[in-house]
Amino acid sequence: MATITAEDRTALIDSLRRLLADKSGEADVRRVMETPEGYDPALWRQLADMGVVGLVVEEEFGGVGAGPVELELVMEEAGAALLCAPLISSGVLAAGLIQALGDAEAKSRLLPPIADGSKIATVALAGPNGGWTRETVSVSAKPAGDGWTLDGLASFVTHGQNADILLVVATTSDGVGVFEVQPGAAGVAIKPLPTFDHTLRLADVSLTAAPASRIGAPGDAWPAVEKALDLTRVALAGEQAGGAKRALDMTVDYAKTRVQFGRLIGSFQAIKHMAADILLETESAISAARAAARALAEGANDAGAQISLAAFACADAFAAVTSQAIQMHGGIAFTWAHPAHLYLRRARADAQLFGTSAAYRERFLAELGA
Repeated sequence: MATITAEDRTALIDSLRRLLADKSGEADVRRVMETPEGYDPALWRQLADMGVVGLVVEEEFGGVGAGPVELELVMEEAGAALLCAPLISSGVLAAGLIQALGDAEAKSRLLPPIADGSKIATVALAGPNGGWTRETVSVSAKPAGDGWTLDGLASFVTHGQNADILLVVATTSDGVGVFEVQPGAAGVAIKPLPTFDHTLRLADVSLTAAPASRIGAPGDAWPAVEKALDLTRVALAGEQAGGAKRALDMTVDYAKTRVQFGRLIGSFQAIKHMAADILLETESAISAARAAARALAEGANDAGAQISLAAFACADAFAAVTSQAIQMHGGIAFTWAHPAHLYLRRARADAQLFGTSAAYRERFLAELGA
């Protein structure tokens, strides 16, 4: 992992914030989220040039070689701007999985185009009933000549319809394996799914005797999958914390300017109490996300518990803050035209990605017991 100084982090975040303010404002988000791809290729190239797309990719493969701490801070900015891009899908989950598998050939071939943004990667993991656990993997693999064939359905695949590199998690006779599949190969059908959050792209990936090549050594690859998922959970927690902070700021600004019954609504006791509640939720989410990132970066013994805590705390806080923001804005925020509506939808969608709050509470308690 590269040595990243505090000054490096500050410079990166400042540059990213300026870029997103210029290229990912509300009008940009509304325009991009209604396109078939759901992201802006020009902005994606700029993010890649800045090093954001390849942030956690090892330096020898064209990345920055940064760690969870830098990733979490970057995702706070992405969440605040409601960035429409396959950043978590390609730059975090897929890149993290390839690195965790430790396959030298796959790393040298797949990581450089992921880092420079020329190819978008994704991971097909969850089954049709949701869940990102070993038990919910619903694709099976069997040997076929010098390769493998895959059968089954993977659902809720982030940016599956945009993928140039498709990594499928499947069960084998020796445990869970990870397989590279060409998105346009025979036996592969990718179907876009409708989403509550229009800034999110999800797809079903149906596989029928689809040709595939295995990545990584024979044997159970689930520990590598779990390692990539932990990195992804930290990234998502950062996005949720950043989104909550922006929703809070937006709401407080409104309370300072909106006049009702001859008074600023921010002077009403009820509004003050609601503002205090969402401030507490926001600050708690930021603290949880950053603590999880530090624990993962340091390899702390309680890293798993910290990540699970951040996963449910940030999801719940983002949902609570955006819901209260709608109420504090009054009737205008119930309309599709108001940005508070967009943050609420992102919060509700994020709360289902990579596992639910209830599942992470159970996992947190189990890790504390262990």
